[in-house]
Amino acid sequence: MNILKRIAAAVIFLSVMPLYAQTGKVDFNIRFLDRRIYYVETDPVYVQITITNNSPDTYRFKLADERAFSVDFDIRTMTNRPLSEADTLIRKRTQNQQVFFREIAMESGESFSFTEDLRDFINLKQPGSYRVRARVYPELFRHDRSAAAIIESNTLSLNLRPALIPGPDGIPLEMDIATGAVLVRQKLPPDEVVEYMLRARQESQWERFFLYLDIEAMLSREAVQKRRWQAENEEGRKNMVRDYRLRLQNSVDDGDISVIPTKFEIVETVYNNNEGTVIVVARFRGSDYTEIRRYTYSLERRDNIWAIVNYSVEGLGTEANERLTR
Repeated sequence: MNILKRIAAAVIFLSVMPLYAQTGKVDFNIRFLDRRIYYVETDPVYVQITITNNSPDTYRFKLADERAFSVDFDIRTMTNRPLSEADTLIRKRTQNQQVFFREIAMESGESFSFTEDLRDFINLKQPGSYRVRARVYPELFRHDRSAAAIIESNTLSLNLRPALIPGPDGIPLEMDIATGAVLVRQKLPPDEVVEYMLRARQESQWERFFLYLDIEAMLSREAVQKRRWQAENEEGRKNMVRDYRLRLQNSVDDGDISVIPTKFEIVETVYNNNEGTVIVVARFRGSDYTEIRRYTYSLERRDNIWAIVNYSVEGLGTEANERLTR
């Protein structure tokens, strides 16, 4: 009898050992999708989740269509007090439903990424500093979490600021992520406006990048978008601006203007009282060669402030990168 028990225990151990060995070689990393200032109860807080298979074998896990059954977030204050779960998350997990999923198979060295909004999981209602950690359930979420296989991520620091300060026109003012000061448009000439925007992009400072970009004008460049803009009410236009900014940050729209230049040079600036043009030669370094492009930015002056309203780009070819020799 003792021999049979030992054999049974050995079989069980061998059956579960690949799961733990495999899970131990899976790298689970999270990062904020965009570097920005986050405010209480306003814009989404997008986190990119990346799972990398560092094992020599194929790694498989289940990914639910409703992500509440595949991923979880643990957000705590600096005194280690956990924040409460979002009401929407509780409803999703407590209602009687069938959970649909697909099995993801990753070969050795492959990665799989997806993005989630922290606000779909946790109540972010108080300003402060928090620690964020994610959990993935390879075999889907179970109410008895102790019985579920779990992979935990690295930890991020999240700073939530109080609600945005409304400006004189009712539109919230942007804040500088580096200094925390309110960003205010200055009376800069067209070439300095373009340089400000490009420097902000090089430093991944989205608030500064958008400061002198006329989003309404950018959205109205095409006839279809312009008609849609004109047909929307105030709330609809705010949604269009928010969606365009997000798509621009994700390089879904206007990827040419959001790509980060390695170097740039302003070669020509022409302007009169109300309109201006700034031409920039920008370089984008790759692994073997550097791509060269000529950007022509169109600007307009309104209330003595210059803003970028349009742009065009032209390829100027490539140049080989210098290789280091030992």
